[in-house]
Amino acid sequence: MRSAFDDAPLQVQYSAVCPPLGLESLRVKDTQLRASSYKRRGLGPHRGRLNIQSGLEDGDIYDGAWCAQYEDKKQWLEVDALRPTRFTGVILQGRSSIWRSVTFKVQFSNDTLVWKSAMNGSEEAIFQGNQDTETPVLALFNESSTVARYIRINPQTWHENGTVCLRAEVLGCKLPDPNNIYAWQQTEQSSHDKLDFRHHNYKEMRKLMKSVTEDCPDITRIYSIGKSHMGLKMYVMEISDNPGKHELGEPEFRYVAGMHGNEVLGRELLLNLMQYICQEYKQGDQRIVRLVKETRIHLLPSMNPDGYEMAYKKGSELAGWALGRYSYEGIDMNHNFADLNKVMWDAIEYDFQNNDKSKLINHYIPIPEYYTSEDAFVALETRAVINWMQNIPFVLSANLHGGELVVTYPFDRTEDWAPRDDTPTPDNSFFRWLATVYASTNQAMSNPDRRPCHNENFQRYNNIINGANWHTVPGSMNDFSYLHTNCFDVTVELSCDKFPHASELPTEWMNNRESLLVYMEQVHRGIKGVVRDKDTEAGIADAVIKVDDIDHHVRSVADGDYWRLLNPGEYEVTASAEGYNPSTRRCQVMYDHYPTVCDFRLTKTPRQRLKEMLAKGIKPPKDLARLLKVRTRNVMGTFS
Repeated sequence: MRSAFDDAPLQVQYSAVCPPLGLESLRVKDTQLRASSYKRRGLGPHRGRLNIQSGLEDGDIYDGAWCAQYEDKKQWLEVDALRPTRFTGVILQGRSSIWRSVTFKVQFSNDTLVWKSAMNGSEEAIFQGNQDTETPVLALFNESSTVARYIRINPQTWHENGTVCLRAEVLGCKLPDPNNIYAWQQTEQSSHDKLDFRHHNYKEMRKLMKSVTEDCPDITRIYSIGKSHMGLKMYVMEISDNPGKHELGEPEFRYVAGMHGNEVLGRELLLNLMQYICQEYKQGDQRIVRLVKETRIHLLPSMNPDGYEMAYKKGSELAGWALGRYSYEGIDMNHNFADLNKVMWDAIEYDFQNNDKSKLINHYIPIPEYYTSEDAFVALETRAVINWMQNIPFVLSANLHGGELVVTYPFDRTEDWAPRDDTPTPDNSFFRWLATVYASTNQAMSNPDRRPCHNENFQRYNNIINGANWHTVPGSMNDFSYLHTNCFDVTVELSCDKFPHASELPTEWMNNRESLLVYMEQVHRGIKGVVRDKDTEAGIADAVIKVDDIDHHVRSVADGDYWRLLNPGEYEVTASAEGYNPSTRRCQVMYDHYPTVCDFRLTKTPRQRLKEMLAKGIKPPKDLARLLKVRTRNVMGTFS
C-alpha cells in the first residue's frame, strides 16, 4: 500500500506522523492489550511490545513476543488507546530469538464489535512486516487515517513451519475528550521546566552546549577529552563557580552518558541538566547555587558519538535494539576497560597459595602492559575516558544507560566467570546507598504499579542490584573506576525504551530530575581533608587513606586533599605516605549532607629527614645519624 510518504526520506516520513502510543515505553498498560489467542502466558499479548527481550529460560513467563495459539488468518493483537485516537501507522518486529516473517492487515473500531479495515483504494490494505527477528518495519497508513479507540494487527502470512508471532508499536495522536478538555491538557503537560526537549544530533548538541556557556559564562566551560573513531569530539560541560581549575577541598563529580550510542535518554537528560542548572543558578535557587559553589561538575553527554549518529539517522523506534550500540569499530565499550578485577583476584590467590602479601593491592591497581599497547583492541573513546579519569580526581560518578529500569553497583564481574553471582566490593553498603538514592527518587523506578521492562522483576530488589548478580560484565567502567582511581561509579538504566520518542522526553526529565540532583549531592557524604607536612604545611600528594575494616583505600591528590565516601558512623582512619610516619585518628560521619573534615599532619621519618638534609648539603645532627645506625664519621666524611 503506497501513501504520500512513500517517496520521502525515512526521517521525513517518520517525523511527520504521530508519536508512539507507548507499547515499548510501557505507557500502554498490559490491560490495554488483548489477543485472539496465545500459546502460553509468556507469549501473551502483554509481550507483544516493540523491542521486548526474552528471558534466558525457554518457556518461562518472560518470552520475546506475542504468539498466537492457532496458525490461521483469524489471529489478532489488539490495542486499546483508551480514547479516540488518530492512528497513522504501526511498527512491527519479529519474535526475539526466533525468525519470523509476516504480512498483515490493520483494523479499527470504536466498540470492538464493528471493525473497519485500513484500505488501499477499494481493497483491504496488505502491509509488509518484518523479514528478520530484530529489524523494525514501519507501515504508514494513507492520508485518510482512521480515528478510533481500538486498533488490531491481523497477520496474513508467516514463515513456513513457523507460528504467528510479533512485537509491535502503534503510532497515533490522541484526541482531546470534548467532555473534559482541562483534564486532557493537564495530562499532556508533563514538565514546566523550559528546556529543549528533543533529540540532538552532534551539531545540535554542540550548539546547545555553546548556548548554555553563553547564558552562564561565569560557571560553565566546554572542553573535549578526545575524538571518536570518526573524528567527532567528545565534549564535556564543566559547571563550577571557578571553571577550569581544581579547588582545594572541592570534590569532582561526573556523569557519563551514551557509552552505547543507541541508549539515548542519558544524553538528552544531561543536556537538560546543564540547561536546568544554568537557569536555576541565575534565578538564585539555593540548592543549585550551593551545588555549583561546592562541587566541580563534569557532564559527558556522548561517550560514543559515532554510534549515536547511526541510531539517530534511523530515529526512535526504528533503530531496533542494537544499531548504534557499538563503536564504529564494533567495540562494546561496556566491556572495553582494563579487567583489573582479575589482577586483584590473581594477587589474592597468589597470597593464599604462597603466604606472600607483597603482591596484594586493593586500590590504584596499575593497568596491565598488554592493555596499553597500540595493538590492544581498545576503542579510542575508551582510551580518552581513561585519560580523563587519570587527569581529574573524580570522587563520584554515574554511567547512564537505557533499556531497563534499575541501578547497578560494583562489582560488575563475577570472580569465577559464572553468568551471574553476587560479587560485592568492600564498600558494598555505601554502593547500595548510592543505588538506593537514585532508584528511590526516580518516579518511574519507584512506581509500585509499574510492570517489568523485559524479563527481570527488579522491584523485588527495590530496583537496585549488584551488577555481577544481574549478568557478569568483565572490563566495565564501574569496576575500573573503583580499582584504578578514587572514584565510586554506578550504572543507571534509565528507561525500558532505549530510544524514547521526543514526545516522551519531558516526562522522562521529570522522572529523573530529582534523582540526578540528589545523586550529585552524595559526593559530599563521608570524610574529606588535607594531608600536610607537619613542618612545612605543604600538601602531601599520593598519601594513602585507610579506613579500618574496609579493605579499599583512597589516595590524596596533587595538593594533598582527599575525599572518602562513607555511610554515617565512627571510623578509625589512618593516613600514610612514603617518607612519613603514619597518623591515625577517629572520624565521625554524621547524617547531614556535609562531609566531616579529617585533616592529617604527618611528620617525616628520621631516614627521610636525613635523606633530605644530605640532598641539600646540610650537615645532619649526630643523634640523627646514630638513630639510623649510620657511623657518624662516614656521614661526616661526606662534608670533609
